[in-house]
Amino acid sequence: MSAGKYRPLPPSHFSHPLPDFSLYGGAESLSEGKKSARAPRRTTVQVPTEKDNGHDHIAPPQNPADYLWLMTEEPHRTRRMEILKAHPEVTKLMGHEPLTKYVVLGVVSLQLYCAFALRHTHPLSPLFLACAYIIGGTANHNLFLAIHEITHNLAFKGIAPNKLFAIFANLPIGIPYSVMFKGYHMEHHKYLGQDTIDTDLPTRLELVFLNNVLGKVFFATFQIFFYALRPGIVRAQRLNHWHFLNFAAQIIFNYLLITNFGWHPYMYLLFSSFFAGSLHPCAGHFIAEHYLWDGLEQETYSYYGPLNILAYNVGYHNEHHDFPSIPWTRLPALRALAPEVYESLPSHPSWPMVIVNFIRDKEVGIFARAKRLSKAARAAADAAAKHGNDELSESDKSE
Repeated sequence: MSAGKYRPLPPSHFSHPLPDFSLYGGAESLSEGKKSARAPRRTTVQVPTEKDNGHDHIAPPQNPADYLWLMTEEPHRTRRMEILKAHPEVTKLMGHEPLTKYVVLGVVSLQLYCAFALRHTHPLSPLFLACAYIIGGTANHNLFLAIHEITHNLAFKGIAPNKLFAIFANLPIGIPYSVMFKGYHMEHHKYLGQDTIDTDLPTRLELVFLNNVLGKVFFATFQIFFYALRPGIVRAQRLNHWHFLNFAAQIIFNYLLITNFGWHPYMYLLFSSFFAGSLHPCAGHFIAEHYLWDGLEQETYSYYGPLNILAYNVGYHNEHHDFPSIPWTRLPALRALAPEVYESLPSHPSWPMVIVNFIRDKEVGIFARAKRLSKAARAAADAAAKHGNDELSESDKSE
């Protein structure tokens, strides 16, 4: 290069060299992960510890481009064994709860009365919509969780009475699902977080299309449809006589309701079910239970607020996953029995705010779930890796 064409580099080139981002652990800016650049802490701790005071972030944000893939086993079985060893008297809390059937009977009666009372009211009138959201949404959400409780055989001692009672509790919901829910929910407990088996997990398609503010608004508004349709798409069940009994009972109930009182009562029940799984204060538990928050690798979160009164204490969700055989009325006793376990686990202070924070917080979204490979997928991956290593070894020998 000739002297006439030489142009010295500006001083700024030397005073601000390009950072070596290999030293920043994957961060894409120097402020990423700093407390000042992050959303406020969303979860809290009942009894702070030296490790977690319940206010500061103790982990960096999760990568929003993918789920959190874990190699560990789900945590609840291990914790169950630890609690059984430290507190063997916990077994006294297990068993069915007779109160459940009376609560269900009362809520079903309330919904049938409201549906009958609104039979002459236009479905799009303010009165109809207000009743469907406030009364119906809360009541049908209660029935969702009653079916969840009954699914664990906690209303009666026998299996058949619980299944029949779940079908009865299903009637005001308007769509038959109680029997199908049981199969998927048992897999959710046994294979928590396992991809293609635990149908509570969002799919890759949801991650691609809904991983933004508008997508999260859509998901939170219509999440009842995701929970209703996703399981059958991801993992279809083989139907048996209990499924057909559930379908038949619901169809007969719907037919009798519509032929005797018109379409408005049935529409009230459907609107109630939609609101129960939409932007409703109680519906925050769908997102609160297993979405990852504050960059933590904790898969299950509890909530100990007053809305548990309307929801069979499903907010005690760590407790429930640890001991699915303990009914809703005794979950607070479980927490009191093992405070050294539960009081230091981060939990949610509010279900309604979970929905708000889910929508507005960049650190949480469809990606914020912990996944692990199923045993079959893990075995296939191990076999492929072994096959690749064998081929590499043969190649080395030939050389």
